[in-house]
Amino acid sequence: MDRRQCLALAGAVALGRVVPAVASDQGARYDAVLADYYDFNGTVAVSLGPEVWYTNAVGSANPQTNTPMALNTRFETGSVSKWVAAMVVMKLVDMGKLALDEPITRYLPDYRADTGARLTLRHLMSHTSGVPNEILAARQAHPEMRDQPLEQMEAVRRYASGELRFKPGTEWDYSHSNWLIVKAIVEHVSGQSYRECVSAWLLAPLQLHNSGIFSGDSDKVAGMALGYTPGAQTPPWTRNVSPVPDYMAMAGGFYSSATDMLFLMNGVLGGSILTPASRATLLRVNRQEQHYALGGRTQLAGIAGQPRECAWEDGSNGGFRLVARRVLADDVNVVVFNNSSYDHRKLGLLASALTEAAYAGFNPMRYRKAPGA
Repeated sequence: MDRRQCLALAGAVALGRVVPAVASDQGARYDAVLADYYDFNGTVAVSLGPEVWYTNAVGSANPQTNTPMALNTRFETGSVSKWVAAMVVMKLVDMGKLALDEPITRYLPDYRADTGARLTLRHLMSHTSGVPNEILAARQAHPEMRDQPLEQMEAVRRYASGELRFKPGTEWDYSHSNWLIVKAIVEHVSGQSYRECVSAWLLAPLQLHNSGIFSGDSDKVAGMALGYTPGAQTPPWTRNVSPVPDYMAMAGGFYSSATDMLFLMNGVLGGSILTPASRATLLRVNRQEQHYALGGRTQLAGIAGQPRECAWEDGSNGGFRLVARRVLADDVNVVVFNNSSYDHRKLGLLASALTEAAYAGFNPMRYRKAPGA
């Protein structure tokens, strides 16, 4: 067993996961993919359901402290946080505490009545609300506000209560401000902080020990990678971080590791965390041209010569990058994390190449359990 296989086994055994032996030719295929991306810095992981097939950690987690990359290194997930937030909302739907198509003033009576009567959670989580992205404009105009705390409803009043840009449900506009409202609703209805909801409904049942919610600078989290941008200067890197205040936790405040992300996707998109009805709603596309469902995307992609339906999302913040993908029919999961401002297109190509490698030489369907097994 080589070093790569030992790392895969050690990381997954620590999490109590099933890890089959990695065939040498299978591992070599993944290694060959990574070799084509010689400038990649980060972690990758591939699984079939709960079975980890391949993991690797490449480069530096923190050039400032000379900390090497490890499989349990933690990363910001950027906008994949919205996908996680939608999972939490659907859990509340399963609990009978929320409905996606009710006016949000039913759950948030302090929101402005005129537009609140027209908005629903489905509008907000599919970016079809028309709520202007005022929080992004404010952060760009006033960078100093990025790490300033605000009470959630005050943040909603300041940055998520503007005049609607269009009639809800008629257009698509990616707006972080939507998620300020969703967070206020979740906390009001549940009687808990969003951090507590994530911990109780996702992290604890799935044993995600390297995931959670951060606020402010993520490098305060133990085991967190440092977001940076490589350069020709001395030292050859520049710190690249963008603080996330707690009121934006749903928009970009989730952190995770490569294997934790595998098990999150498997547990929510293929497990029992959500009811089948809520899982289907989470994955159902609301805007075809964007492939956007609720907090994430569902799309047919050509994989191994066939069109296969994938649930996926990517994320970025500062120097952090992430692509998370699940082939729905086959339960194949692929995660690619980076902390060195890697080119978004190249990261997507790397994820696609790893997905192709998972299908090379064997049929994942023969590994799946029979219905009822």
